[in-house]
This record gives sequence, structure tokens and C-alpha cells, in this order.
Amino acid sequence: MNKSLINRRNILLTGGIATLGLSCSTSKAEDYTPPDALLEVLYSILNKEQKAAMCFPWEHKKRAYADNNWHVVDPKKYAIGKFYTSAQPQIIQRLFRSLLSPEGLERFEKQIKSDSGGFGQYTCAIFGTPGEGKSEWLLTGRHLTLRTNSHSAGNAAFGGPLFYGHATRFTEKADHPKNVWWHQAELANNLYALLSPQQQKEALLDKSPKDKSTTLIFKDKSEKADGINIGKMNSTQKISAQRVIDSLLKSFNEKYAQEARTIIRKNGSIEALSIAFYKAGDTGSDKIWDRWRIEGPGFIWYFRGSPHVHAWVNIAKA
Repeated sequence: MNKSLINRRNILLTGGIATLGLSCSTSKAEDYTPPDALLEVLYSILNKEQKAAMCFPWEHKKRAYADNNWHVVDPKKYAIGKFYTSAQPQIIQRLFRSLLSPEGLERFEKQIKSDSGGFGQYTCAIFGTPGEGKSEWLLTGRHLTLRTNSHSAGNAAFGGPLFYGHATRFTEKADHPKNVWWHQAELANNLYALLSPQQQKEALLDKSPKDKSTTLIFKDKSEKADGINIGKMNSTQKISAQRVIDSLLKSFNEKYAQEARTIIRKNGSIEALSIAFYKAGDTGSDKIWDRWRIEGPGFIWYFRGSPHVHAWVNIAKA
């Protein structure tokens, strides 16, 4: 282990981390440690049994998988709240927090508590060997697939595809009270309201995409994206579209968000993307569209807001 890692490990283990419990409270700015460094620390203090259970080769098929309710390892044996000891759960939590902005952390914290009762019910895994080549950390559980981006995944923002969601009840009311992600649908519907009748006709489709991991597969370049192209919108509409996309990116730490913005720009910027709204699943028949999708070169964001929120995200260099 190199000296810098030892120093980081000492700081983490002696700087109050062991007293944090299993709360996802936002840490102070001066306590921030980059995800890569935290991942190296976590790996260094796992015992042989733990490494055998939750460490996998970089090429393992689970590394790039995302779904709405799955566990990368058996939650009955390897849940964060029961399998890890001493400072390990707190380091895992700091790793989770390091991926997010303060706003994103607050929303994910509420979702995790609401959907599963707490962070300890989730599971995680490490792919590759931290500090010695390609590596990535994956967090899974109810309505959640998040991962580090250690720049090992090459062309993918956030290290690969993501999933997030929330259910205040299985079938939520039309205004989705207390759903932590519904604000994104409100922004998307604000954009729809700005469209002309002809644009709305082009953007609104009957049937929504399938709510499964295959929705994260990019279309062939010859296939047309659903809905209306953002590049054809006027300046006011484009600003509104940018606000929708910003509501996704602003949940993550600024470095990760900026990497995603750079990929979007290199793929043709938001003008290369299209947005579609779907009549299917219109809760309350109020024409506030619960389901919508933004798609284009190297970009998929499908927001299925009924009967509750499921959101699928994949951003990569086209």
C-alpha cells in the first residue's frame, strides 16, 4: 500500500468516521474525499471472506448492469448493515455521499429510507482492483443502481448505466405527493406546455417503452429517436429542455456532472436529443404526462412516473 493511501486511511479511520452510524447525513465540505481514494481505503480493510463475497473481476457481466430492484450480492448475507464491521459501513456511506451533490444526497437519502428503511438494507460490490488498474464500486437495492466513475469505464458517464426511483405508495396520486423525483416530471411538463400544438402532436405518443433494463440499450444510429428533436425548438423551449436535463445532472457531484455535460456536448449537445411524452400511464387522466423519454446519440433518460417513479439513465460517448 502506498504512503498516500496509508495517510488517507488514517485520516478516515481517526477523523470521526466511526461515529457516523448509518445515517446518510451530508458531510461538511472539508470532510470530502474523492471516490477513488475512498474505494482504495475500503478495499484495503476488507478481509479475505469479504473480498471473496463482494469483489469481482472487471469483466464480470454484473458490472454494467442496472435494474429497478436487484442486488449485486445476496442481501440476506451481505447487506451493508449486517456484513461489514467496524468502520467499513461508514466508509461505504462516505463513498456513496461522495458521488452526489448536497441536493442529490438529500433526495437519495429520503428515497432510501422511504423505500427500504435505510442504507443498511442495500448491497454493494467492487469490480477490478482499486489502486492497481481498472476498478468500480456498485451500489444496488430497491429503486437504486449507482456506481463510482473511476475513469476506468472509458466512454461512460457515471461509470455506466444508472437507475433511481421512488414509491410513496405503489400507485401514487396524480400529483405524486412527497415523491422526491417528481420535480423532474414537472420540469418536463413545463417544456411540453411551451410547445406549439403541432410540436405537441409530434412529441406525444401512445405507447411508452418497456420498463426493463433493455430500455438502456442505445438505438442504432440509423434509427430515429421518439418524439420531437430539441434542435428544432425555439430558444425559450431549448432553455426549458436544458433545465430538464440539468435536474438530472445536478444530483451528482460537480466533477461527475461536468463529465456528463462534456459527453453530451461532444455527442452533438442537446440539439441532437429528442424528447417524447407518452399517453400511456397518465395518472388521473390529467394530461400531465407521467412518462417521458429524452434520447439521442449516446443518451437515454427514460422517466416512467406511473404507477410510481422508475428512471433509467445511460450516457456515453456515441
